[in-house]
Amino acid sequence: MDFNGKRVLIIGAGKSGISAARLLNGQNAEVTLYDDKELDKNEVLQKIGAGYRGEIICKELPDSIASGCEYLIISPGVPIDSPLVLKVKEFGAKVIGEVELGYFFTKGKVVAVTGTNGKTTTTALTGELMKKKYANTLVGGNIGIPYTEICLNSTDDGVIVAEMSSFQLDTIDTYHPYVSMILNITPDHLDRHHTMENYVNAKLACTRNQTEDELCILNYEDEILRKKAKEIKAKICWFSSRSELTDGMVYKDGVIYEMRDGEPKKVIDVAEMKLIGRHNYENVMAAVAAARFMGISMDDIRDVLRNFNPVEHRIEYVATINDVKYYNDSKGTNPDASIQAVKAMTGPTFLIGGGYDKGSVYDEWIDSFEGKIKKLILMGQTREKIAECAKKHGFTDYMFVESMEEAVNYCKKNAVPGDTVLLSPCCASWGMFKNYEERGRIFKDLVKKD
Repeated sequence: MDFNGKRVLIIGAGKSGISAARLLNGQNAEVTLYDDKELDKNEVLQKIGAGYRGEIICKELPDSIASGCEYLIISPGVPIDSPLVLKVKEFGAKVIGEVELGYFFTKGKVVAVTGTNGKTTTTALTGELMKKKYANTLVGGNIGIPYTEICLNSTDDGVIVAEMSSFQLDTIDTYHPYVSMILNITPDHLDRHHTMENYVNAKLACTRNQTEDELCILNYEDEILRKKAKEIKAKICWFSSRSELTDGMVYKDGVIYEMRDGEPKKVIDVAEMKLIGRHNYENVMAAVAAARFMGISMDDIRDVLRNFNPVEHRIEYVATINDVKYYNDSKGTNPDASIQAVKAMTGPTFLIGGGYDKGSVYDEWIDSFEGKIKKLILMGQTREKIAECAKKHGFTDYMFVESMEEAVNYCKKNAVPGDTVLLSPCCASWGMFKNYEERGRIFKDLVKKD
């Protein structure tokens, strides 16, 4: 698509919006970058880089700008049904998501990773696997590097491995991965998508443009995905951590196997890996399935699996202090993710949770405690809601705190040798922290503080 001389409005001046502004400025578009919050324009200009010729507007957007743009680029955090987006659409602008914008400039093959949980670990691992064969392997998307930042570096013989959130998939049109993965689908972001059906459809959008010669990797244990698989045109590769499959990837008795026509081929003993927990074994199976389809040898796969370290903020080991282990799972921003973190703990656990309310329910999370949680320490907007749910399920060993510092200090004073302290909030970070990364780093700093 040619943006030369086109009037383009970008809504959202976070990482994605700034990256989109930089890309479009390089395409000689007439760019306006807008955010409804007060911004330090000099700081934004510094982030975009030298040579930016466009405008930066904060708080109020003049109708003259809204009505005069030909294209509206929305960052993933901007709902497609927000009043401003609907208003600009009524003026006649074509709405394009940040990922869709980047896809216009993408070369080579794309591997798209989505799902409610496990995306970041699987994306990072898949990227490391692809590097074994494809020298120009780029990793980005929801993992922290905007798609519009990496797309211009793509090459015809390279691979982009992209973590895709439901927010990003909400706005795709031509985006076309060669390999797609849907790791799981459980309720999340219903405050944004309004219904579970809308959320499921957003996840499935990553398969929409795939052909019969391409691959979609799905979790056989996910009932929603088993039902929806018949709607997908691409070849299906299933992975399972509990069922017997004749073809696909399976985990059984501590070993991951590749199955072909009923014949198992051992990939790796999970004890050889640094990743822990059944959910991570599922992530590994999905990544290995993609690697095999893309021609990566089994020896190279094993080498990567043995050396791959867990990603930051996802059941990340922090320290052992006075024989108490501390784990940072700040990326556990919904019940299913936090359930997996609780299940990965092997001993009595102090669990720090609570945060911004995304409309989640917490019954299954509380049920997963199963006598393992010694104390539930709650903070943030959802603390009363979670406490009420806990009481309903007969769990009363909870307390409220006002800050992360108070939570960590309580754990340091009360945990005994053999205990574990786990930050897995089950909620988004907004309201108390800028993002889950900041929340996790503050937790780690407090743990290591004397």
